Amino acid sequence: MVMEKTSRIYVAGHRGLVGSAIYRRLQRDGYQNLITRTHGELDLMDSVAVADFFDCERPEYVFDAAAKVGGINANNTYPADFIYQNLVIQNNIIHNSYRVEVKNLLFLVSACVYPRVCPQPIKEEYLLTGELEPTNKPYAIAKIAGLVMCESYNRQYGTDYFSVMPTNIYGPNDHFDLENSHVLPALIRKFHEAKVAGRAEVVLWGTGAPTRDFIHADDLADACVFLTNAKRTYDLVNVGTGVDISIKELAELMKRVVGFDGKLVWDASKPDGTPHRRLDTTRLDNMGWHRKIPLEAGIIETYQWFLNNVAS
Repeated sequence: MVMEKTSRIYVAGHRGLVGSAIYRRLQRDGYQNLITRTHGELDLMDSVAVADFFDCERPEYVFDAAAKVGGINANNTYPADFIYQNLVIQNNIIHNSYRVEVKNLLFLVSACVYPRVCPQPIKEEYLLTGELEPTNKPYAIAKIAGLVMCESYNRQYGTDYFSVMPTNIYGPNDHFDLENSHVLPALIRKFHEAKVAGRAEVVLWGTGAPTRDFIHADDLADACVFLTNAKRTYDLVNVGTGVDISIKELAELMKRVVGFDGKLVWDASKPDGTPHRRLDTTRLDNMGWHRKIPLEAGIIETYQWFLNNVAS
């Protein structure tokens, strides 16, 4: 099912990292009826307000990028918030999409829902085959519930809902606070502040040994629009780069981009998280989509956005 340029399209979470990238992509492609609400305008945890919104706006397509997200520290500190808020938000969006007969819904998941120890690269069918990473288990379970909810509505009601499983995402509109952000934006802020303050060293969590692949939010948005308009045979599709890098290598790259000349110190008493995470992108590759933004170029652009919008 292909979206028309005049289709009514709701982007949930349009101010976040992924949602804002999807919104920019749709605008750039000439879609004219984009529907958005800020948190102040619509609390997605308010089931009555969400139902009224869907009744009023009657979207034809939904991109669900709304979620409570954060890094290891945030997940460890607020586990109840992560499971409860994500369950409520996605339940309200998915069920009301069904209720007003939305033609297609894309649900953003997260690669952290895969087992902690998993064959690499990770195929979609590895989902629910092993234990989850303890540091983000509540968030992962919430996202798994949303994924299964989409599959269940498809099976019972014949809807056309599907889930996109992105690898680690970065780019403009990310969260850069040191306490709750993901690893890449946290590194940008740490190195920048250390550079400005003239510090001799930066202390980083863990050993630096885990490996991850990182995708720019604009590449992910491009894949989301591509998948929505494509003929799909799966309810779940990985979106990644197919290339991973160790956290230690990432820190060295980030250090060079930011221009920090000091020493790196690794605090091995802090958790590493999942040892390795690189997604198998065969399903998406076979459909003809490939990422466009190399990691270093994406980091340079993201650091510039940070300087213009956060550091200033």
